[in-house]
Amino acid sequence: MSKSRVALVRCESYDAEVVEKALARGLALLGGAAVFVRPGEPVLLKPNLLTPDPPERCVTTHPAVFQAVARLFQAAGSAVVYGDSPAVGSPASVAKKAGLEAVAAELGVTLADFVTPVEVSFPAGRQNKKFILAKAVADNTHALVNLPKMKTHGLMRATGAVKNLFGCVPGLLKAEFHVKLPNAHPFARMLVDLNLCVRPRLSIMDGVMAMQGNGPRSGTPLPVHALLISNDPVALDAVVTRLMDMDPQVPPTAQYGRESGLGTYLQEEIEILGDTVEALRPRRFKANKLAVSEKEPKGSVKFLKQWLVPRPVIARRRCTRCGTCVKMCPVSPKAVDWKAGDKSRPPVYTYDRCIRCYCCQELCPERAIKIRTPLLGRIVRRG
Repeated sequence: MSKSRVALVRCESYDAEVVEKALARGLALLGGAAVFVRPGEPVLLKPNLLTPDPPERCVTTHPAVFQAVARLFQAAGSAVVYGDSPAVGSPASVAKKAGLEAVAAELGVTLADFVTPVEVSFPAGRQNKKFILAKAVADNTHALVNLPKMKTHGLMRATGAVKNLFGCVPGLLKAEFHVKLPNAHPFARMLVDLNLCVRPRLSIMDGVMAMQGNGPRSGTPLPVHALLISNDPVALDAVVTRLMDMDPQVPPTAQYGRESGLGTYLQEEIEILGDTVEALRPRRFKANKLAVSEKEPKGSVKFLKQWLVPRPVIARRRCTRCGTCVKMCPVSPKAVDWKAGDKSRPPVYTYDRCIRCYCCQELCPERAIKIRTPLLGRIVRRG
């Protein structure tokens, strides 16, 4: 059985020449870009454009990585387009804030349609037999190249190549998945089915500066100095979790990805080319490294869920009362809302409504929401 190959290469900075040299080295280790995308074949780049944040916040794919990848495929004769469906804001406004719009304009890379929804049948899906995808992805006229960002994540523990393709689902339709699939495990199965449906040719992860702690938007930047490249998104994510000093099985996409044939997380089935995990792993990477329970609480345990399961908590002093958390809460009635309509004070939670999707924490622009385990939950976990 052949192993999945992941190129792990040191990249010291976001200097354009440094990034292009590191990218060229990584692709050469895998046999070159032509192994994955035919010369001249149109290419769709799918960066992480979660929210309208500048590059230094480390929330989105850095423009230097985006530029290097775009130039590479253009040099091979490909017409290159790009896009993502952000959680907050329009694709164009987020691309501008994240610094990608200026790079794209300079290179003649156009913004693809990630707004128009198109239903796509996927009978091979183990859990999800159809998806509503952005038109640019559903048209299937371009080779899809995935450009994730190395970050922590409240629900999935780490967000990488597999999770980044959730942006192929346009607009508020993403919130519907959180309501239908509140547990991390069925949500992970959906992500795996989505990856199998859209079939990315290649994943190139920006880990030059990663995000640790309260990710994927409110954490702190941490230099890892790494680019990771693979056509196996599960294997790439497994190497990323090892860089985070996390068991590769912790993100539930790993297990389901291997079971579904998307890829592998097992160390003995992965060949790492280039630099070593040990050489690039930071001394400390702050993350929730505990596995997510697969069991849904029932009966009295379900009643106790609000006292056992980690929950989002608003730091009142940091809150600017922008209302993003209220807007993004996918349940009805809202689990976080203004008390008696009073917008002069921070919103409050009704935890027995909260499905623990952590959308509020994920998208808070002020880093005012953190995930905390209640006292009873900490006691049970210690036991």
